[in-house]
Amino acid sequence: MAELYTSYIPFFAVAISLLAVPFILLSSRKRNLREFWTIIASLGKFGLVLSLLPDALAHRVAQVELLQISPGIGLALRADPLGVFFALIASGLWVFTSFYSIGYMRGLAEHKQTRYFASFAVCLSATMGIAFSANILTFLTFYEMLTLATYPLVIHKETPEAISAGRKYLLYTLSAGVLLIGATAWTYNVAGSLDFRAGGLLNDVSLPAGTATGLFILFLCGVGVKAAIMPLHSWLPTAMAAPTPVSALLHAVAVVKAGVFGVMRVVGFVFGPNVMIAFGLNDLLGILAGLTIVVASLLALREDNLKRRLAYSTVGHLSYIVLGAALLSPSGFTGGLMHIATHATMKITLFFCAGAIYVNVHKENISELDGIGKAMPWTMGAFTVGAIGLAGVPPVNGFVSKWFLGAGTLESGNVGALLILLVSGLLNAGYFFPIIHKAFFKNSTRFEKYGEASKLMVLPLVATAILSVLFGLWPNLFLRLYDLSTSIAMSVLGGTAR
Repeated sequence: MAELYTSYIPFFAVAISLLAVPFILLSSRKRNLREFWTIIASLGKFGLVLSLLPDALAHRVAQVELLQISPGIGLALRADPLGVFFALIASGLWVFTSFYSIGYMRGLAEHKQTRYFASFAVCLSATMGIAFSANILTFLTFYEMLTLATYPLVIHKETPEAISAGRKYLLYTLSAGVLLIGATAWTYNVAGSLDFRAGGLLNDVSLPAGTATGLFILFLCGVGVKAAIMPLHSWLPTAMAAPTPVSALLHAVAVVKAGVFGVMRVVGFVFGPNVMIAFGLNDLLGILAGLTIVVASLLALREDNLKRRLAYSTVGHLSYIVLGAALLSPSGFTGGLMHIATHATMKITLFFCAGAIYVNVHKENISELDGIGKAMPWTMGAFTVGAIGLAGVPPVNGFVSKWFLGAGTLESGNVGALLILLVSGLLNAGYFFPIIHKAFFKNSTRFEKYGEASKLMVLPLVATAILSVLFGLWPNLFLRLYDLSTSIAMSVLGGTAR
């Protein structure tokens, strides 16, 4: 049983980037000062989250009530192990994204850079709020805040394509928010509480089959849009009209990771394994995840646009995490959690590489990349690390999470899920390895006059590639992510794991 104590650190972790927004806006004509506030906020946020790690590992949970609306209903923050796990990943990668964004925005002389950095800061506050939400109402509040804060980033280029992508993004995500509101109200009606609880808020509630299934479908649609579970996924490839650092935000740092984090909350902390198994909800979730993994991988094979291929790869890999939750086995749940972290470092590397290519040589299509590895060896070397990791090749960290997912399928006796993991690994290789082959083994004079992009872009992408390898060799390095994952899995599954 976790020991609860009052602390304002979770609140400060949420608030620090919000506090930076006025300073960013007031420094609009002094770009160095404006970007200084961004960097300071990102480092401060990561430092605050990191300070919560020792207590989370020791089962001491910081909490603070923000606003009591009525008895039993309010906004509150709680830094439980799952929240700290997600917050560490998001806040840590924001540091790299902040430096990278400076190089990207300056390299293209982008317009409205102040709006960009301000919106980014709000997004990270919302993400921290999602991570540390103590109950469903708080989660919903920050979830919708993230939707609205991301919109200016999606439409940043203000082209017809970007505006259309932004409208589609809002249509999907705000509709999902409405469903989540309905699920929240229904949950309070049947349970009398909205507090997240390891093992399931609904575990001790007598639920008719129709109520359990209907409530689960509402929750699944509510968080499934940001988790890009098919057929709720199509906004994500369309949103690739946004600048590449925004794509990195969408795929690795905040938005879609908030979706799969929401799936983990719903499965482990709202329904719990007993309710999931009793009504076959885990089977429904597993089927959707399996179909998404395979279909998204097949769609990625046909995409020539590099960012869209990466987007479909993300759709598939998000459902690895969903599948881990659906397995309801210790290794499977651990693997799903670990894949939140491993996918984040690998995918942010790949998007950083795609952005460096675009800024430096203005190419977006894979068919145009023959020989680019000779001109940009650091960039394409980092791309290779991320690509082989997502295919599950050791020693990159993607192998670690896939290993646990595979073990989880055996623990649960789900041979079909194991087959999906094996087939999708081959498909991952099928849509990534041709890019590497083109870059390093195809001859072309097209890029002879080019070198690497600016150091502000290359250093972050090399750093995240190195982290992907280091976490593959030592999963507990620096942040104890493996220990956190196993602790979370044990608290959720208890003695009910299959």
